[in-house]
Amino acid sequence: MTLPVVSISGKKKKKPSLVLTLSGAGLLIGGGIAAYWLFTQGKPLSRDLPVGANIIPQDALFTVSLSTDSSQWEKLRSFGTKESQAALDQNLIQWRDRFLAKEGFDFKKDVSPWVGDQVTIAILAPKAPVTASKPVASDGKLATVEQSLVMVLPIKDQNKIQTALAQPKALKGKWVDREYEGITIKEAQTNSGEKLSTAVIEERFLVIADNPKATERTIKAYKGKATLAASKGFAKHLPKIATYQPLAQFYVNVPSAAQIASTTSAKRRLPAQVLAQLKNNKGLAGTVSLEPQGLRIKGVSWLKPSSRRVLAVENKANTMTTRLPESTLMMFSGGNLRRLWADYVLTSQKNPLSPVKPEKLRKGFKNLSGLDLDRDLLSWMGGEFAVSVVPQTPNTEFPQDVRAALVFMVQASDRRKAEASMKQLDDAMRNQYQFKIKEDKVGQVPVTRWIGPSGTLTATHGWLEEDIAFLTLGTPISDKIIPKPKNILAKAGLFQKAVPSELNPISTQFFLDMEGAAKNFSLPALFPNQQSFLNAINSVGVTSAVSDSRTTRYDILLKLKEGDRPVELPNAEEKSE
Repeated sequence: MTLPVVSISGKKKKKPSLVLTLSGAGLLIGGGIAAYWLFTQGKPLSRDLPVGANIIPQDALFTVSLSTDSSQWEKLRSFGTKESQAALDQNLIQWRDRFLAKEGFDFKKDVSPWVGDQVTIAILAPKAPVTASKPVASDGKLATVEQSLVMVLPIKDQNKIQTALAQPKALKGKWVDREYEGITIKEAQTNSGEKLSTAVIEERFLVIADNPKATERTIKAYKGKATLAASKGFAKHLPKIATYQPLAQFYVNVPSAAQIASTTSAKRRLPAQVLAQLKNNKGLAGTVSLEPQGLRIKGVSWLKPSSRRVLAVENKANTMTTRLPESTLMMFSGGNLRRLWADYVLTSQKNPLSPVKPEKLRKGFKNLSGLDLDRDLLSWMGGEFAVSVVPQTPNTEFPQDVRAALVFMVQASDRRKAEASMKQLDDAMRNQYQFKIKEDKVGQVPVTRWIGPSGTLTATHGWLEEDIAFLTLGTPISDKIIPKPKNILAKAGLFQKAVPSELNPISTQFFLDMEGAAKNFSLPALFPNQQSFLNAINSVGVTSAVSDSRTTRYDILLKLKEGDRPVELPNAEEKSE
């Protein structure tokens, strides 16, 4: 039993079958990891749009394209510690065997000789429109929305694909041929019981789907030029983040993906007001590339042209790193805290997926201090700000068990109002919590200290300059920021290597010294083998900038430890022996 390769003209050439299992849940969760190993041969090619962009329907929820350059994946496997490398390799073997070996295929023999420079996996939503009220199951619960998966594999060598597939694999059922829009679609059932649908377009692309209707939609989109490449936003913004020889490229149709996500579980359902905000966001895309020190991700997000929401072009996060010491472990800065908070509230209020609930934070702050967070504090915080973690300085006057301090700095737009708010905080700490409020000096700079009932210094606040207010919580570190440090974070070697500098000016900036933080703190477990992967990271750096009223750019650098040279992963046969 063989699978003939059919060109778009309808001319048939005898070619054997190719079976690649597309598991809906598996690929959705682990497609990137699976493809990481599966597609590891071929030469990279520089291009602005990913392969398959002129085939994948433009209403796809999500696409990811991965390089088939084996040297890039071997380089990625060389990063990290022995533990993280072993954990990564174990995952790669599991996914590789799940998607090929169980169907009797060997990637190196059956696929790599003919596959092109990049492969693309896309998730398509159900064709029927999905609303917040449907689909609903008979028991009244929200029904699961089924998505289809499509894979596009470019064919770089017609002769080799015929040779490689000359020995057809046994399937549970026979291949059934049918014509659609002048193209032959081959359908069969795999050994694992999943449906498979394949077609060849222009003798250049092999399209594989887990649903025959998805194959039809892909062919129709291609012939009707309703593909991602024809989407104005996609075609306009992807070139902005194009890199030479990317390891991966991804795209998320934000409003459609959010709406589909809202139908998967009643408990995690997105409220209507959140969906309304997300619908203003048209897309999010990124490219992942390897650099000598680790992984770099360039991203871009854009709003709909018709969106009422617009972005403020305020790229002013430029000076806070000059006020922090080089020993800073973590730092997040921005250009306008008041506006950042307003934007966050707009998209996060009553959103069950938000990490911090605005209404709970407001209520908690009111209960703690008696102050209104928006009126009494954020109203005068319209300038540049930074939240950071600075390690402790030994201090015999205030012995501490805490190893670091949380430092908050903000440029005040109204100093008089700011001072009145801080006095209210002082009174609340004195009257409600029996803290001692002590007026002091660091050098020649007046500061106010909060000292707990046990004599432990809890906080210090004051003014660094005429309009720069600061507050530290935890171990005493005010002598590290007063006077302005000579060895500043902005000039620290680790910071300069970790934080991307291509975007300038910037709207936000993030830095994390992972090694330094690991020595001082422990993080809660969020995923399996978390600590082994965190141990493989030296630092994380992020910058963002608002390009115009509807576009934001992101640049992320994940600096990884250089590990041992990886050994070759065993193939399925060796593993079973």
